[in-house]
Amino acid sequence: MLTLADDLGHLSYTVTGDGSPVVLLHAGVADHRMWDAVAPALAERHTVICYDLRGFGASAPPTGPFSEVEDLRRLLDHLGHERVQLVGASWGGRVAVDFTLTHPDRVRSLTVLAPPWPGYDWSAEMIAYDEAETEALAAGDLDTAVGVNLDMWLRGPNRDWDDVAPELADRLRGPVRTSLVNQDALAKHSRGGSDGDIAAIAVPTLVGIGRLDVADFQDIARRYAAGIPAATVVEFPDAAHLIAVDAPTELLAALRAFLLN
Repeated sequence: MLTLADDLGHLSYTVTGDGSPVVLLHAGVADHRMWDAVAPALAERHTVICYDLRGFGASAPPTGPFSEVEDLRRLLDHLGHERVQLVGASWGGRVAVDFTLTHPDRVRSLTVLAPPWPGYDWSAEMIAYDEAETEALAAGDLDTAVGVNLDMWLRGPNRDWDDVAPELADRLRGPVRTSLVNQDALAKHSRGGSDGDIAAIAVPTLVGIGRLDVADFQDIARRYAAGIPAATVVEFPDAAHLIAVDAPTELLAALRAFLLN
């Protein structure tokens, strides 16, 4: 991986392919490797930029105030890209939304796959998940906390582990552990995102819904689709929360049809 390191922090990234630039932003229980089944094919037509958000993967955790939006701006400035297309999964999707609201002149298109909604009234299922993670971390049981996250975000509430390829859990276990280790530093130092209205997003937008995802996130995805004027919805019947991991072939087909040259 390459590194952007300055007095504002450290970001690790990769750049592959040639063509119009596309940035892939990973989920909050993953790192840039969640795109491994998607990025090479996209790089046949685009310059594909994958990076680890601050405190994930190989990017160092923050030691002072920082902004995910400004981290992305720094990276684009460093690489010399004025306008890009953004593809964000889960937390990375929200970062992509915030960047689009903050720097609308720098975004050509937006794809969000199961992004969170600030201030959402979570279901009892989601509250129980959060309580289970909190309890495990308070007890110093990181392995159990990792398992709680894999149950929720990889397996999901609508299928058994027998329906999930075994190697996927092995691939995500390390990134989930890193995210849990660094989450207190992230919560302490993140300055938060944009408070702009998604109705102001004027670029073509693709909203992805995993039909096996938590009901909350299916509802949230439809809120984004209803609130963004130029939004189109694509549903992935065989995917839970991590669409790029569960359904890379179907996601690639959707992105190839949607992304601008």
